[in-house]
Amino acid sequence: MTGNAARVQAVQNITNRRPMPAKQPESLSSLWASDVFTLSKMKESLPKEVFKSVKKTIEASEELDVSIADVVALAMKDWAMSKGALYYAHVFYPLTNATAEKHDGFISVQSDGSVISEFSGKVLVQGEPDGSSFPNGGIRSTFEARGYTAWDVTSPAFIMTTDNGATLCIPTVFVSWTGEALDKKTPLLRANAAMNKAAQRVLSLLGHTNIAPVNSSCGAEQEYFLVDANFVNNRPDLLLAGRTLFGAPAAKGQQFDDHYFGAIPERIQVYMQDVEEQLYRLGIPAKTRHNEVAPGQFEIAPFFESANVATDHQQLLMTVLRNTAKKHGLVCLLHEKPFKGINGSGKHVNWSVGNATQGNLLDPGNTPHSNTQFLLFCGAVIRGVHKYGPLLRAAIATASNDHRLGANEAPPAIMSVYLGTQLDNVFEQISNGKITGSLNAGVMNLGINTLPTFNKDAGDRNRTSPFAFTGNRFEFRAVGSGQSVAGPLVTMNTMLADSLNWMADRMESKLAQGGDRDSVILNTLKEIIDKHGAVVFSGNGYSAEWHKMAVEERGLANLKTAADALPVLKQPHIEELFNKLGVLSPVELASRFEIYAEQYVLAIEVEAKLVVSMAKTGIYPAAVKYLSDLSSTISGLKSNDIELGNEPLTRITKLLTAMMEKLDKLVDAIAQHDFSTIEEHLQFCAKTIRPLMDEVRHYADALEGEIADELWPYPTYQEMLFIK
Repeated sequence: MTGNAARVQAVQNITNRRPMPAKQPESLSSLWASDVFTLSKMKESLPKEVFKSVKKTIEASEELDVSIADVVALAMKDWAMSKGALYYAHVFYPLTNATAEKHDGFISVQSDGSVISEFSGKVLVQGEPDGSSFPNGGIRSTFEARGYTAWDVTSPAFIMTTDNGATLCIPTVFVSWTGEALDKKTPLLRANAAMNKAAQRVLSLLGHTNIAPVNSSCGAEQEYFLVDANFVNNRPDLLLAGRTLFGAPAAKGQQFDDHYFGAIPERIQVYMQDVEEQLYRLGIPAKTRHNEVAPGQFEIAPFFESANVATDHQQLLMTVLRNTAKKHGLVCLLHEKPFKGINGSGKHVNWSVGNATQGNLLDPGNTPHSNTQFLLFCGAVIRGVHKYGPLLRAAIATASNDHRLGANEAPPAIMSVYLGTQLDNVFEQISNGKITGSLNAGVMNLGINTLPTFNKDAGDRNRTSPFAFTGNRFEFRAVGSGQSVAGPLVTMNTMLADSLNWMADRMESKLAQGGDRDSVILNTLKEIIDKHGAVVFSGNGYSAEWHKMAVEERGLANLKTAADALPVLKQPHIEELFNKLGVLSPVELASRFEIYAEQYVLAIEVEAKLVVSMAKTGIYPAAVKYLSDLSSTISGLKSNDIELGNEPLTRITKLLTAMMEKLDKLVDAIAQHDFSTIEEHLQFCAKTIRPLMDEVRHYADALEGEIADELWPYPTYQEMLFIK
């Protein structure tokens, strides 16, 4: 089937598609966490003392008593088998942004040839997948294969059900035989522990005596695109790279702002409801759904959860989005920029810290100027973003996210903090040495008696800020759609722990010298805002003026590409930061640089090879065929004394020649592998291969506008974005 015939067939398949009927929704109470081994289910099935022990570990971060594992394993197995599960899997999160799992049966063969179901505490607590075949950055050699998974009791086990059956899934950490973390969960748990320890110090200095464990929370808004599978199957770039490497813009894109929050198409709403039902069964609190800005783009947002559970749930959510799309004849694209010229997709990570006794430590209340607890924790964030802004940039550095940052509501690569009018004023007062009050948010009166009045928020929102305060939390807006949120959360909790420890050291020293606590706190905050206030910015993050001011006057880093950002992980002060807080050892941190750098290079190499293949085997033949047809037509018309001129032939020939010249250069660039360092290879990909890809695309997209539609080999933007 020719490319165009495949396009025509795809459109016909979509047009004639019988819609998948919406199911009658079940009640939320019957759906909620029905496939999760929750605390309430544990309470029903475990002996009282065993349940108390498990609960203390989960809620109070007390050490796990492994002697109770057999009892928990038996109850977990019985519950899972009552749900139809015959297999269990230790689920872990290797350094790939994906989820890994190894399935084992509950079956145990007896000496007489019979079988019984069996699941011991030892098997629950520890598993042994291959430790060398996952990315490890040199920690393990191929012949050194042993790795371990270990049960994370703080994240609940759950049942994953498919058309082929049900599996008990047990969240775990993944480490090497020598003890290094090979996953994203282990550093997250360590970072949270370091932050808790530092936060406890600061809260104690404020006079608190009853201090529950401090945990970070996360609510990650997930943006994604949906494209009909008939189109995706005819786009090698979408199949293998997750984004379109060619494609002229449709006449209509997002310029009318008519898709954002518009009526959700019926087919998409049926899909969303299917997704949400599965998420509710898994205890994932999906709360919001809507059309996003770009055509074909949507968003789902969950309610806040503890950071570790939220991270696991975020991985599950991506799996459910992708798998459910297949059932509905769609493909869910989680690439940060699948379509050029319209909004990309992010994963805005809403992050806060708090506990059961002092509450949300980033909640300013109605009078933030007098909320010392809030001011200290907010000040700690400001210091952390200023000192470790490049690290935050490295935490979201991928080949795909580079396409998104800096436009279309995605923040720039310069890390800055937006506080809003009210808090800007409070911290300005602190810098002046005296706090007098907070600006009043005011009341919104719409001037119509039948409409309500309501209290305004204390500040507006800034869509161009990468790290914005939004009422009682910070929103890290630079995280990419396809990323695990674990890396950003590790970075945020680690930088906060460092700042809180700095605060505690300073305050303890001044108080020991007889300083007044209020004065010590004010002076500590003043020192922070004087030294680190350069990172606070409330204006337009896209403006050229800000980019110049940020770098030249404020000394902030502008790491435009992942190739610029990833080497930050090798800097000595970053190694010291992670090592002293026990989050990542120098070996573990070095491995992450190696892994993420390799992933960047591989991603660009795959895209470059696809550009060559699609241009040579699809676009070039279509252009030549059209030139031949057009030339014959013009010659035939000339013989009948009809002159059309050769301008179209000349124009297409020039475009095609230029495309092939750039393509030859790209082929030569792909073949280069003699790099002295990985940093040199990164920069070559960023500054040579990627620009050559863009140049090939420039001419190919221009050809799309010249060649007869019936000959164009690939589904177009108009088709993919608007035909559902």
